[in-house]
Amino acid sequence: MTNFYVMLKHPGGASVSKREAIQPISTKGQKFHAIRLYPDPDSICCASCVKRTSCKIVRTKTKLMNILLEKGKAEDAQSIFEQLIEDGHVPSLISYTTLLAALTILKRFEFIHPIIAQVEKNEMKPDSVFFNAVINAFAESGNMEEAMKALQKMKENGHRISTSTYNTLMKGFGIAGQPEESMKLLEQMLIIGSARPNLRSYNVLVRAWCSTGNIAQAWNVVQKMMASGLKPDTVTYNTLATAYVQNGNTKLAEEIILEMQRSNLQPNERTCCIVASGYCREGKLRDALRFVHKMKGLGARPNLVVFNSLIKGFLDTTDREGVDEVLKLMEEFGVKPDVITCSTIMNAWSAAGFMDKCQEIFDHMVKSGIKPDAHAYSILAKGYTRAKKPEKAEELLNHMINMGLHPNVVMFTTIINGWCSQGKMECANKIFETMCEYGVSPNLKTFETLIWGYGEAKQPWKSEEMLQMMEEFGIQPEESTYTLIAEAWQAAGVAKEVGRVLVSARNRSRSDQINDSEEFTVENPENIHQKQLPNSYSDILLTPNGIVGDSKGFGPGTMKSSMVVRDASDSSWSTAAKPINAAQACRFGTRLPIICQKRSHGQLGLYSHLALSCTLVFFN
Repeated sequence: MTNFYVMLKHPGGASVSKREAIQPISTKGQKFHAIRLYPDPDSICCASCVKRTSCKIVRTKTKLMNILLEKGKAEDAQSIFEQLIEDGHVPSLISYTTLLAALTILKRFEFIHPIIAQVEKNEMKPDSVFFNAVINAFAESGNMEEAMKALQKMKENGHRISTSTYNTLMKGFGIAGQPEESMKLLEQMLIIGSARPNLRSYNVLVRAWCSTGNIAQAWNVVQKMMASGLKPDTVTYNTLATAYVQNGNTKLAEEIILEMQRSNLQPNERTCCIVASGYCREGKLRDALRFVHKMKGLGARPNLVVFNSLIKGFLDTTDREGVDEVLKLMEEFGVKPDVITCSTIMNAWSAAGFMDKCQEIFDHMVKSGIKPDAHAYSILAKGYTRAKKPEKAEELLNHMINMGLHPNVVMFTTIINGWCSQGKMECANKIFETMCEYGVSPNLKTFETLIWGYGEAKQPWKSEEMLQMMEEFGIQPEESTYTLIAEAWQAAGVAKEVGRVLVSARNRSRSDQINDSEEFTVENPENIHQKQLPNSYSDILLTPNGIVGDSKGFGPGTMKSSMVVRDASDSSWSTAAKPINAAQACRFGTRLPIICQKRSHGQLGLYSHLALSCTLVFFN
């Protein structure tokens, strides 16, 4: 048999024997369980497999793997293979081919070489289907050097190179950002003539150029396609439209629809959603809404993603009429709101401080059969925390657990913050214990919330005790952590401890930057006021009289710490130390709120409920 093996390496890079079937557990930071590619010789219990003859069970299981793969269930196909190994059967070449296809879909490219090596070890003769699976796996991973080597092996084994093989290679060069190489392959096909380019060949090349942002070259490919007697299809135009959107020119993407109509092509749902989403992405919500109306005439139906994007956009710009119009269109198109739709509107009410309306949306969502997710609960919890009602946030936590949902660290930290802001550290610690009981690991923000809480409760020694607990959880304190502890001692009026904490923080920072063999001197806390502190402490100076103030001259008591709570879906942080009223919560101004109170005839459903009273607080 011709040696098909190229090179086999461990994930860390060390070369190993080509006969060793590697089963990596992780790649690029993602954790995976190992996959056995071959049963232990002693565990093979099937007579047919022992004799290396055709096994009926292997054929049946492999056929099932292919069926699952066709249905998009790659993980299930992988599980069938693993069960086959566990039951003591020897996989066939088709089994390995199907497994390779499944793992390629799952982007577990680290198994390409081990599977090749195992096929060699079993002395199986690769067929054209296996070669194509290998080429596709390398192409999807962007490793075109190995893909071309596999192509050469395929030729050496006497297999015909089909149009499909060329298309796969062209796709791979597109993924690797080398569309010029894809073009060379197309020209090679035209010259050789044994594998003629088809519509997919040109579409792959159009996508390759579009992925690099070179739309002009993509149009040149379209011209070549038409010159060859082929007509662009919807896929061609959708690819071009997507490229225009990605380049921030949705207007040109919309004009592509006219080009399609001139070619007697009907835009499909994807075409229209590309354009509508593009306008939303550019912040041109009215253009997006206009286009959604236009979709009716085009016979296309916008999906829920488009509607949710429009709702969020109009809420962000406080356009009440826009939100109502989107909800009305959803009803006309028969698109039902989902948990994201409701959560988006809930979040707007919560941010404005109107928790009754936020709760109302939540209740109507449940009544309408939409199951709230963890994010929806987090929005409510954060709102109640802002409203100084941590007991309601805790009720939500218990309800969430009873519903079988798993609260994350953000949810727990939000509720801990609520109790800390009330000075009820026993309740905060109770939530912390519950979090640990449910196997949710606290993060830095969780501990900093507790540190802040003890500072507010005038218990700075307990704030500092958190450092020990952080160490037990393997969480490293940062400068912000020591700042909070220093502020806790300051609030208690113990200036000497403030200096000690800050010096400890600075020395710790130094120790992280020097070698273990280097020595450093611990500075006298009494001299801390004479030198500039680290950047994050630049506004906390120890004055000669021993009273802590800030660099702008404010005295003790004016430097009040404020803790923050992170939203489950937002990277921004908002203060939760003070109750938020409508004027403070919204950036639209300080005028009194006007709530949408339109009425419609007939029985109220979820659409009308959202549109009538639960979109947002708007200001004149």
